[in-house]
Amino acid sequence: MSLSGCGIYSFNGTNIDPAVRTISISTIQNNAPMGPAFLTQRFTEDLKDYFQRNTNLKLVPRDGDLQFDGNIVAYDFAPAAIQQVGGVSQAGSNRLTIQVKIRFTNSKDDKQSFEQVFQNFDDFSADRNIATINNDPTAVRRTTDKIITDIFNKSVANW
Repeated sequence: MSLSGCGIYSFNGTNIDPAVRTISISTIQNNAPMGPAFLTQRFTEDLKDYFQRNTNLKLVPRDGDLQFDGNIVAYDFAPAAIQQVGGVSQAGSNRLTIQVKIRFTNSKDDKQSFEQVFQNFDDFSADRNIATINNDPTAVRRTTDKIITDIFNKSVANW
């Protein structure tokens, strides 16, 4: 059996032109006033890891065929699901919302390039405050993982 076509195909859901061989991901700076100090390094490394696990692209320090840079623009923790308890309004849960502005450059096909803000959130029980969320290694990562998946899908899966 033979596979033929336009030369752009994948078995893992990506849609990467065979001419694209390298990727560079600049440090995604945390410009959100409330964001924890570890967020810059963790988000950047998680983004690199995701692309390395899900593509055959070689990670290079700069000038890759695909290039990512950007910054974390919002890190908000606010009450959600307000409920009445004994006549007093209280948060039934707290919501962590993170926004990341990404500039994606495809040096092989500029029509694929974009600049976009990606946002996602997670809800936590009302008894968890921002300090406990920031100190939980998996809590923030759940939200950033969803953003990374969205970035991946927009850039190489064309979703």
